[in-house]
Amino acid sequence: MAKVSSEQLGSEPIGKLLVKQALPASIGILVMSLNILVDSIFVGNWIGSIAIAAINVVLPVSFFIGALGMAIGIGGASIISRALGADNHAKAIKTFGNQITLTLLITTVMVALGLYYIDVLIPAFGGKGTIFEPAKIYYTIVLYGVPFLALCMMGNTVIRAEGKPKFAMIAMIIPSVGNLLMDYIFIYIFDWGMEGAAWATTVGYVLCAAYVFYFFLSKKSELKLSPACFRLDLPIIKEIGSLGFVTLSRQATTSVVYLLMNNILFGLGGEAMVAVYAIIGRMLMFALFPVFGVTQGFLPIAGFNYGAKKYQRVRESINTAIKYASLLAAVVFIGLMSFPQEIASLFLSDRAGQSAHDLAANAYVLEHIPLAMRLVFAATPIIALQLIGAAYFQAIGKAVPALLLTLSRQGFFFIPLILILPNYMGELGVWLSFPVADVLATIVTGFYLRNEIKNTLVPEEA
Repeated sequence: MAKVSSEQLGSEPIGKLLVKQALPASIGILVMSLNILVDSIFVGNWIGSIAIAAINVVLPVSFFIGALGMAIGIGGASIISRALGADNHAKAIKTFGNQITLTLLITTVMVALGLYYIDVLIPAFGGKGTIFEPAKIYYTIVLYGVPFLALCMMGNTVIRAEGKPKFAMIAMIIPSVGNLLMDYIFIYIFDWGMEGAAWATTVGYVLCAAYVFYFFLSKKSELKLSPACFRLDLPIIKEIGSLGFVTLSRQATTSVVYLLMNNILFGLGGEAMVAVYAIIGRMLMFALFPVFGVTQGFLPIAGFNYGAKKYQRVRESINTAIKYASLLAAVVFIGLMSFPQEIASLFLSDRAGQSAHDLAANAYVLEHIPLAMRLVFAATPIIALQLIGAAYFQAIGKAVPALLLTLSRQGFFFIPLILILPNYMGELGVWLSFPVADVLATIVTGFYLRNEIKNTLVPEEA
């Protein structure tokens, strides 16, 4: 039964298959994003808006280490999808074993370094003033759970590569539900403050890792590991590394963006301005979940059919994915343009007895967020082409164009823009950098993707 599941990637109608793959991925991302969103609402209402800013400072470091697992997972999943498409199960299994070994080795070292340099990293990422102490508390506890997060991210992509999106969806839901339950217990009932928020997040990571291990040890997975699979294989490591480096570079660039944004915004408006960006950052994760879901569903379909040399199906999957994702992005765009202030108010406490500092910070956030959110999401309707195009090259194992296109938005366009525009336009220049970078990156991606379809994805009958 499991084998049939992966083979369906090469036989079912693309539209039906994409919905089957993307819907569970979207639900999983939705729940995960809701977790981040509701977690921020709980923290903002039960602890304060400065606590949201403190978590935003920590996220780049913890997510970067966790993204090492995602990078290894996506790099290996591309190999596994193509290997299953070519009926090479031995390579698929060996690749998975190497992924586990790499994830454990690398993330453990990174956590040790992250704890050693804690007093350097937190201020560097904007944890200054009243943000520093709560950020340090959160950072220290969460970092211990990051290896479990890395294993979750790695395992989730492999589950999806096997053609089992429902199980991947469950793996994404478990840490989110666990985190929110623990938030209520640790923050609201036990009144543990930032420690409670951090332990709630860590418990969620551990629960997710436990489920991922359960899946691969059960009969549901077709990747049955043996001790020999964990022995590192240099050619496989190189292939995982070249493809995973794309994801890692994207997350590293995201971490640099957080570093720059938190510091630039702190200089423009202090802790309250960092809180504005923290809320927008949550919405960037949450609001685009259906687009990310289509992208995740597209990856195994493109990889499997490319490995099976069914190029017409690959072309069809690209076109269908862009069409579905664009439609969903347009719906998201309308909602965000219509209700920015109402969305922001969800994150801010209206409880009695707040300090004058907290009241002033809340008022500042509500005043500045409508324009900021509208500008940040102004180019949302066109980002589908950018995301699907970059994902395609990663799915088929072409590391160089995948890397260039993945880095184009944030690395080549956005970072230079936020270093230049605020010098002339202040806060407005920061928010304008988002849509300008999106438009430029989409143009570049469309050019590369058009050439690839024209020159490489020649239909079989041709």
